[in-house]
Amino acid sequence: MTSSTSEEAEPARRRRRVTSEIKESLRALSIQLSLLNHQVGAHAGLKDVDLSCLDIINRYGPLSPTALARRAGLHPATITGILDRLQRGGWVTRERDPEASDRRAVMVRALKERNAELFELYGGMGSRMDDICGRYTDAELDLLADFLRRTTDAGQAATGDLTRR
Repeated sequence: MTSSTSEEAEPARRRRRVTSEIKESLRALSIQLSLLNHQVGAHAGLKDVDLSCLDIINRYGPLSPTALARRAGLHPATITGILDRLQRGGWVTRERDPEASDRRAVMVRALKERNAELFELYGGMGSRMDDICGRYTDAELDLLADFLRRTTDAGQAATGDLTRR
């Protein structure tokens, strides 16, 4: 191989290496966030899946149980048990959907007064994230936000693919 060919191949190798490092870092982040969420859930008296569903309801709610099942990639029967636990724990309420033609239709709404408990449990991570973000320029933060949005979209698509299998 000539020197110029070797020099041309170096950027491609570097790109593959950095891309691999990013994927490995995302896996490590996923593991660490799962462990953090497990600890938050344990302190709040929530199972991991219950905490995930509560987060979905807080973020996208109010939702019907069917919409929650779809977003969470879970079977509707599983959602019923999760919602029962969340309601007993005082995290959510089920309300009749006034816009539905079926009088049995309900919407699940998170009880916002309980959010303070979760914010406190996630406070350490929030403070650390503020410190990290403070070290980046606005342009770098825009780039990171775009990357994370696209990565989230890719994760949603991959989850949907597996859910439909």
